[in-house]
Amino acid sequence: MLTTTAHDIARLTGGTLVGGATGDERVTGEARIDSRTVNEGDLFAAFVGENVDGHDFLHAVMEAGAALALVSREPGAGIPAVLVEDVQEALSVLARDQLERARRENPALRVVAVTGSAGKTGTKDLLGVALGAVGPTIAPVGSFNNELGLPLTVLRLDEHTRFLVLEMGARGPGHITHLTSIARPDIALVLNVGSAHLGEFGSVDGIARAKTELVQALGPDGRAVLNAEDPRVAAMAELTEAPVVTWGLDHGDVRGTDLQLDEDARVSVTLSIPEGLVRPDGSPVPAGSFEVRPDLLGEHQAANVVAALTGAVLAGADPAQAAASLKGVRLASGQRMEALRAGGVLVIDDAYNANPDSMRLALKTLAHLGRGHRTIAVLGEMLELGDESVRLHDEIGRLAVRLNIGQLIVVGRGAAPIHQGASLEGSFGGESMQVADVEEALAVLERILAPGDVVLLKSSRDAGLRRLARPLVAHLGRSADRARNQDGGDHA
Repeated sequence: MLTTTAHDIARLTGGTLVGGATGDERVTGEARIDSRTVNEGDLFAAFVGENVDGHDFLHAVMEAGAALALVSREPGAGIPAVLVEDVQEALSVLARDQLERARRENPALRVVAVTGSAGKTGTKDLLGVALGAVGPTIAPVGSFNNELGLPLTVLRLDEHTRFLVLEMGARGPGHITHLTSIARPDIALVLNVGSAHLGEFGSVDGIARAKTELVQALGPDGRAVLNAEDPRVAAMAELTEAPVVTWGLDHGDVRGTDLQLDEDARVSVTLSIPEGLVRPDGSPVPAGSFEVRPDLLGEHQAANVVAALTGAVLAGADPAQAAASLKGVRLASGQRMEALRAGGVLVIDDAYNANPDSMRLALKTLAHLGRGHRTIAVLGEMLELGDESVRLHDEIGRLAVRLNIGQLIVVGRGAAPIHQGASLEGSFGGESMQVADVEEALAVLERILAPGDVVLLKSSRDAGLRRLARPLVAHLGRSADRARNQDGGDHA
């Protein structure tokens, strides 16, 4: 945070100084909600959650060096704090004020925001790397993309920050509008419109309207960076005051050409920038072609790379430097097509989130990786699909058969239509099986996996498959160690 006092925080939030606070306490660090991460000078926001109450840790955070607490009930003596009615709303107010102040003090600061049904967290990670090569950059690790995560990200700003990269998610109409009221973007990237959270919006058109809220927040001096190859995204050009720059693999102002996958499904692409692109500050974007070779799996990553680099060069990055910064890069946020190897088995952990679009792309990547290898897809439920859930899960099962995936393991009752679809499409002889839970899936994998296999783990976060990779890789490692020890004994 930019240095601020308890008096200023109370004034901004309408709060009251309590716990012996004088108003002179100075917050010089970040805003924290996890007591274990508090450092000297931080502001600790005491949230009351389902299982944990931050107020129970106030003494601990003060001992750790917190300068001040933000609370919703009296903390007792010796805990300098600001008492507010709603801690989350108070953080939003603080974040808005901090960003406005940072812009006044540093007019070169650029806010780059990303939304989309799939790929926004990875694209945000890539933006963070590309812009970090230019100057001090704040980009959250993970999906800090909601009404709590976004203010916490903004409150990491300091006087040196040049770029602020934000991910904006939505679970209903008006959510992105609320987020942009906290942090108005200078550059807004919209990646795609798909069926993620379909149950919350009612239709894909409803999802498109929600994503449009991001570009509607732009002023005439901003830039809307839109996917030319998604019709719903491209149509947003008519709904923003800002100049529009489009991107795509075959169409758009900025293009990704010469797309290739190596034998390990790692993507490479050439960024092609035309003459005539102008940044919000009026400076021209250098034209040319720039090869990009990240360490990312899957053809779909090329679109994320092109989108991220388009946003980065409009924000001020040199194209050659930005492209070079992504050489060999992996995503900072884990469990997103993360390649793990143990015991001769390749495990692709993509179990942080799932929707029909990302599920299809992950299966296609698995099929590419499986040339000459047995492929195993372990798939769980895609949540929040509403009335379309059965149909969309069924389609994924049928696609797995058409891609000739060697073994399909469907986890949980909610994902059962995947197994049913695969069986109806032509799976036979145990090529598709249904298991009850993660523990049963692990037991099956421990029994059937062999060196050379390629395994995909994919589900929505709360469907549970995110808990599978670690014990599976540990088992594979132990099995490999035992095999090596036995070989050593045989030769003794």
